[in-house]
Amino acid sequence: MRLLFDQNLSRKLVTRLADLYPTSSHVQLHALEEKTDTEIWEFAKTNDFCIVTQDADFAERSRLYASPPKVIWLRCGNAPTHQVEALLRFGSSAIEELLHNPNFHCLELY
Repeated sequence: MRLLFDQNLSRKLVTRLADLYPTSSHVQLHALEEKTDTEIWEFAKTNDFCIVTQDADFAERSRLYASPPKVIWLRCGNAPTHQVEALLRFGSSAIEELLHNPNFHCLELY
């Protein structure tokens, strides 16, 4: 499963995290930046992406509809890109468990 970074996160994360998540992408690279959460959700579901976001709406949707797609909800506030990168690197084992465990739908990282 690949990570899909939401509009509220930097596109730089795609290249900065390529060593851990080489097939990841960003919503802008798929012309989704102006799309609704529902459209992004369906795109992620269809294309086997896990949504990485700071938006509580995707976490709520995950609680309602389960997965796919899975959701990584970053609870670090409006942090600089290097801090978001560090958080995702630090949480890589939890992310792997989320991606491979069918009983997990959403991961919150602080």
